[in-house]
Amino acid sequence: MPNTKKKFDANELRYLRLLARNFPNVATASTEIINLEAILNLPKGTEHFLADLHGEYDAFQHVLRNASGTVKRKVSEIFNETLGLKEQKELCTLIYYPEQKLELVKSGFDDEEELDNWYFITINRLVKVCRNISSKYTRSKVTKALPGDFSYIIQELLHESTSDPNKQGYVDVIVRTIISTGRADNFIIAMCNLIHQLTIDRLHILGDVFDRGESPDKIMDILCTYHNLDIQWGNHDILWIGAAAGNDCCICNVIRNSLRYNNQNVIEDAYGINLLPLATFALDVYGDDECKCFFPKEGFGDGNGATSSLARLTAQMHKAISIIQFKLEGQAIKRRPDFKMEHRLLYDHIDYERGVITLDDGKEYELLDKNFPTILPSAPYELSQDEEELVRKLHKSFVESEKLHRHMRCLFSKGGMYNVVNGNLLYHASIPLNADGTLKDVLIEGKKYKGRALLDRAEELIRDAYFKEGDAEHLAFAVDYLWYLWCGPDSPAFDKNKMTTLERYLIADKSTYKETKGHYYELRDNEQVMDMILDEFDVKGSHRHIINGHVPVKLIKGESPIKANGKMMVIDGGFSKAYQPETGIAGYTLVYHSRGFQLVQHEPFTSIETAVKEGRDIISTIQLIEMTDHRMLVKDTDMGAELQSQIDDLKELLVAYREGLIKERSWRPITNKV
Repeated sequence: MPNTKKKFDANELRYLRLLARNFPNVATASTEIINLEAILNLPKGTEHFLADLHGEYDAFQHVLRNASGTVKRKVSEIFNETLGLKEQKELCTLIYYPEQKLELVKSGFDDEEELDNWYFITINRLVKVCRNISSKYTRSKVTKALPGDFSYIIQELLHESTSDPNKQGYVDVIVRTIISTGRADNFIIAMCNLIHQLTIDRLHILGDVFDRGESPDKIMDILCTYHNLDIQWGNHDILWIGAAAGNDCCICNVIRNSLRYNNQNVIEDAYGINLLPLATFALDVYGDDECKCFFPKEGFGDGNGATSSLARLTAQMHKAISIIQFKLEGQAIKRRPDFKMEHRLLYDHIDYERGVITLDDGKEYELLDKNFPTILPSAPYELSQDEEELVRKLHKSFVESEKLHRHMRCLFSKGGMYNVVNGNLLYHASIPLNADGTLKDVLIEGKKYKGRALLDRAEELIRDAYFKEGDAEHLAFAVDYLWYLWCGPDSPAFDKNKMTTLERYLIADKSTYKETKGHYYELRDNEQVMDMILDEFDVKGSHRHIINGHVPVKLIKGESPIKANGKMMVIDGGFSKAYQPETGIAGYTLVYHSRGFQLVQHEPFTSIETAVKEGRDIISTIQLIEMTDHRMLVKDTDMGAELQSQIDDLKELLVAYREGLIKERSWRPITNKV
């Protein structure tokens, strides 16, 4: 009879012996296989994709709290036959904002017994919602998500059936005791937070957390503690990384953007960066200047019409930092000829006596502002002594901001230039292409990169610049490259021929504001090109997609977010208020659940106060994008492939045990004791 025993080589046996430390016998290995096989056959968790948040904290957190309408839909499914629409709305608002809603509800009760009855009913309703939402997860996963104070109690409530008469009294006593011990508020808040966490299994942020909106720091506070998250960096995020890394061009751009949108509190209050030296400098140099071109876009009436002293000071600071920015950018362009941005040396094309500028088209344009006291026409990119001192102080504030660096480290720990997950390729903006749809070669430090290698190299340089890796020459280039990624022509995070910042400030003719997008944007509807990009990143599967943002989808003009026969989804729908007049909506969420893809289109969010008092939710419209012919399970995901690999290894371990190649042991915890 032939020998059918399996043969293992030395490396395989070495690995299996290590595995045997955690599963020391057939019983423990078999139990783990059973557990993993069961997990593989659960429905896949729900993924949410958001892009281009741009500091819009209130709208962002509301979308997270209502899970892009999922909570409202679940409440309707559970209570459709027992609760009216008003009661459903009240329950949803409580789930979204438990702290605020509890205060409002309690103020409406004079009788303590009535309030206790409300607590009792509400807690039981929340348990039903949580039980429904948690049903797709293992008990172990739910247990790990439970708040420590109430872990045991919530487990009992979730897993005891109230339909059993023997258990109903037990459950009622638990709830009544929570109320009688004065823990009802804390318990309700904990339950609502658990519902938030279980409704969104994984969150994908496709770039541009920063700039324009008032509170990118608050968004980062949420993201840095979020239970399951990845971030694909956008050019605005890279700009802030560059500022934290000490790139002075990036620092000036960050400050200018904040002043332009009148949210300098992000700089001063959130990150503790002192703008007083800038204000002092601006008053000294531009004290008699009306600075009409530099009033904020938002916040002071119609911007240019504002007359308050605070508005004027903001405009003066705005002009001061803009002039310095253009000088520093000119220095960077001259320092890095390989960036090929000489066409942006616009100070060279200004006739300072006549107050006109000549652009690439050969046309001459009159400047809206002709007062440039710190610019020497013979050396327009040189900083004055006072400007140099100001830049030094601002540089010091940025590189020493503890909170800023905490948020930047979060971007690094949870993010990168791209990600491939569950058959989807995620990146913020583009993959530079030639006109014929082939991958474009981009020169970096004398070497050509394209496609995936280009994004990999860009990420390496970003990390090198921030974490100060490499010799002095390489580090200096890496720091400069952060600014290039913000606005450079072949930057995969930008991919336009230029960023027309100076033109928008100083020239009335809006035709000069045009920024020509790279060939990628012309070819996004070409299915063959999108398949080529997916192949380049080794994305597998018959249902694979590219998901990104960066360029707002102008739905109001009939543009569709779905391109290339469904191969690409562009989900920048205008979270930023500045873009909403162009898009006609207030953002998208792409939801990928076990049944397929849904695109949720959001209307503008009013306020948290209105949401709590009036129960007013974001109005969202759901569009079915791609539904599967079967319910997707964990085994259909990347995690499923990983779990299947673990199962295969454990089965090999069982063979080794049964053939006597590894001896079984009784289980005991592994310690470090000798």
